[in-house]
Amino acid sequence: MYLRWPAVAAMAAVCLVVFVVPSTQLVLVWFVVVALLAGLDVLLAPRPSSLQFERRQPDGVRLGEETVSHLVVTNPTSRTFRGAVRDVWSPGAGAQDDRSVLNLAPGASVDHVVHLLPTRRGMRPNDAITVRSAGPLRLAGRQTRLDEPGLVRVLPAFSSRAHLPSRLVQLREIEGRSLVRAPGSGSEFDSLRDYVRGDDVRSIDWRATARRCAPVVRTWRPERDRRVSILLDTGRLSAGRLADTTRLDAGMEACLLLAALAGHAGDNVEWTAGDRAVLAHVPPTSGRNEAVRRMMLAMAPLESRLVEPDWSRLVQKATADARRGSLLVIVTPFEPAAIEESLVPLLPALARETRVVIASVADPEVGAIAAKRDNVRDVYGAAAAERLRHRTTTMRAALERHGISVLHEPPERLAPALADHYLVLKREGRL
Repeated sequence: MYLRWPAVAAMAAVCLVVFVVPSTQLVLVWFVVVALLAGLDVLLAPRPSSLQFERRQPDGVRLGEETVSHLVVTNPTSRTFRGAVRDVWSPGAGAQDDRSVLNLAPGASVDHVVHLLPTRRGMRPNDAITVRSAGPLRLAGRQTRLDEPGLVRVLPAFSSRAHLPSRLVQLREIEGRSLVRAPGSGSEFDSLRDYVRGDDVRSIDWRATARRCAPVVRTWRPERDRRVSILLDTGRLSAGRLADTTRLDAGMEACLLLAALAGHAGDNVEWTAGDRAVLAHVPPTSGRNEAVRRMMLAMAPLESRLVEPDWSRLVQKATADARRGSLLVIVTPFEPAAIEESLVPLLPALARETRVVIASVADPEVGAIAAKRDNVRDVYGAAAAERLRHRTTTMRAALERHGISVLHEPPERLAPALADHYLVLKREGRL
């Protein structure tokens, strides 16, 4: 049960009466009368559990976007129901205006609308529904907590999609579909055209030249249906926080932008995420938006786990059906001490079969720490930062000698840098 403000006010009013008529019996009688009336009000109040609920909500919403959850409340009884309802959501769901007053006639329904503005990615459940039923005297009523499961899947924000239009323009130029035709590199024959000064003489088609009595060159376009495998690390280092994001979320943004760009280029995108075990997998998918849609649904429940990744298992899963010449992108924190004995030994053998790219989120604070030397403590911090930068540069140079590309960029620059590197591979005919 619960007490409403009239009952509380009636009990408080006896304090004023005591000053006029100081009597203990009067106070006891007053409290007994109010308690009996409140108890009668509770008995006469309708049972909150008699209401029927139907929930309607979207399957998924991007982080930072607003959505609406509908809770249809129906009164199937023959009595008028007066009270209130509260749809309680977890804090990460960002519920607003979750309370509403109920005044339902017999058989009537009302749509209780809750606006959700999620603040965290993941599965955001509904905790419970709290229903209050007021008695006819408005002194007290019944309160019940009901379980009506609800769940909102909060997808990654995909804020890096702002970089997609400009990269699609470059992709169309590479493929030769833009108004300003640029000679693209690749291995698939496209068409024949007249020779112009500056063309590679090795692309001259001598048979067509003999027929036309004028130089004719072949044009090529980048191959399609290539395999692009993306491997996302969800181990302990990916939980590190950089400014207002985490390494894992920044890595997801890079994966989504690359998948969107590769889908428009006609390549097949495969995505795998895990640490000691494979936590999510999207098989090779073609189409402009299908891979991105599947990846976003699989990314929603992912969280970093405080374990070391098993790179042998993850790489084997990501390259199980990979063909020679495909692209493998490993999105992981490029920490020399963490990957020196686990990931690095596997890379030279991988680089002989596939083109390997390591995409890593760089910590912007490392440079600031290395430059700050105001006191003895800052000097020690600067020395540690310089040592980390030196080890990172040394390992990066060693991997690049094996033909492995390393992209080590700040969170806001990683996604466009990875997309630009993919376009370079397409432009040079290496993918």
